Amino acid sequence: MYIMNMFMALSRYYHYYGTGYGTRSTSDHIGIYILLYVAILVIPLIAQINVSFTFKKYSKIANSRGLTADQVARMILDANGLQYVEIQHIKGKLSDHFDPKANVVRLSDSVFGQRSVAAIGVAAHECGHACQHAESYGPILLRSKLVPVTNICSHLWYIVLLIGVALSSLTIGTGLIYLSIAMFAAVVIFQTVTLPVEFDASNRALKTLANDGILEPSEVPHAGKVLKAAALTYVAGLLSSILQLLRLLLSVRRR
Repeated sequence: MYIMNMFMALSRYYHYYGTGYGTRSTSDHIGIYILLYVAILVIPLIAQINVSFTFKKYSKIANSRGLTADQVARMILDANGLQYVEIQHIKGKLSDHFDPKANVVRLSDSVFGQRSVAAIGVAAHECGHACQHAESYGPILLRSKLVPVTNICSHLWYIVLLIGVALSSLTIGTGLIYLSIAMFAAVVIFQTVTLPVEFDASNRALKTLANDGILEPSEVPHAGKVLKAAALTYVAGLLSSILQLLRLLLSVRRR
């Protein structure tokens, strides 16, 4: 709630001052820039702390059937006709993902071989992504098409911005600054498209865990809390990027 209130306050500030209805002093600018910087850094940090805490909490609760997360992943994939999708064990913590090019669900040390409801929830979520690709789920197809452009923009937008600032006395400098903002906006669009993909994968996971009797009814909400915390990291990342975009736009309007 605090994060959303902060975001709404910044939005009202931009609408009032950014459109010319209000007057701004130097102290106003310094204050809002500090607030933006703090929000950009703190929002994702809070989300990461929350997901780590939640995963750790529910990692202590084993599922009543004694299944491991990789066993559950295999069950879900096979039940959806995805016998060709492999499951691999990778190093790390919560670095789990589905690789559509290799058709592999990769489960990290904190998930693979673990019997906790947290690990099973994460494994089921990644299988949800595999099912999305198999069914040609619209948002994930759009997301896949945006990946090449987004990779370029995410790596180069800041470099383009720095060059633009260095050449700001020239017309080309201004053009590069606007180009860098457009490139960062493309990253924001990608993050926006990612949200329904992640939420849908979590919904698929929870429905499967409940309907197929993989988890007991009392265990499903525990897995749901883990997946909700993970989804909030994507929401936090998007909010942080929107605030960064707002900061860039405010900076340009001052020029």
